[in-house]
Amino acid sequence: MVSEIDSRWTMAYAAALGDAAPGYMDTVRGVIAHPMFPVCFEWPVQVAMRAQFEKTTSLTRDEAMRGVHATHDTVLHRPIRPPERLTTQLTVAGVERRKPGAYMVTRLDTVDEAGKPVCTSWYGAIYRGVEVKGPDAPAKIAPAQTEPLVEEGEPLSECPVDVPAGMAHIYTECARIFNPIHTDAAVARAAGLPEIILHGTATLALAVSRIVESEGGKDPARVARVTARFGAMVTMPSILTVRVLAREGSAVFFETLSGEGRLAIRDGIVVLRG
Repeated sequence: MVSEIDSRWTMAYAAALGDAAPGYMDTVRGVIAHPMFPVCFEWPVQVAMRAQFEKTTSLTRDEAMRGVHATHDTVLHRPIRPPERLTTQLTVAGVERRKPGAYMVTRLDTVDEAGKPVCTSWYGAIYRGVEVKGPDAPAKIAPAQTEPLVEEGEPLSECPVDVPAGMAHIYTECARIFNPIHTDAAVARAAGLPEIILHGTATLALAVSRIVESEGGKDPARVARVTARFGAMVTMPSILTVRVLAREGSAVFFETLSGEGRLAIRDGIVVLRG
């Protein structure tokens, strides 16, 4: 799938996160995209995959709607600097049984017009209550950073993040990621949720913004990789807490607590260049 990336889109994405850093907004000097921006052009590819699966496999639309973003891992080979025309290709990297249902990992490879790599993402989703037919086929994912030995006690730093009541609607429009469980209360209830919830990618992007500011010298171009596992739902309005747990070489290890103090993001890692 081909995506036209312009500064209007990348600036809107940063604005949805409340991140007005000059690197995202100064079109005189030239802007770059937020490190989590790839989710914007990767989403339509995921949607197209689900539609294809409904036609070619036994996965029903109801089962497809039960998919929950569980893990995320993006390698940024270079910053995205609009205007750009990017092409994204999806591959099913693995499927295996998990207690809640089927866990599927898709790999999304994005290249520029010259065919050079821009970013590679591994998107893990759990399809709740869906059975896996045949043997498990675990995904082969790029080696993760070694987990640090984090001792019990206080984190290295904490940062509160305000999530306003309308953030899911704003993020939906600015990211161009349309999933009604984040904006339509009736659809959210039908999917078994208590109310609309914030996108997992928005929660992760909010954390990445704070880490870029506090650990990355306010330079988003330094972000080389973002990886995390999603946990507790984030409702709105609420206040998140981003906690930096450790620093090891180029890696910053973090977690994010929901407004209720539950782990909304765990095993978070931001790898910085230079």
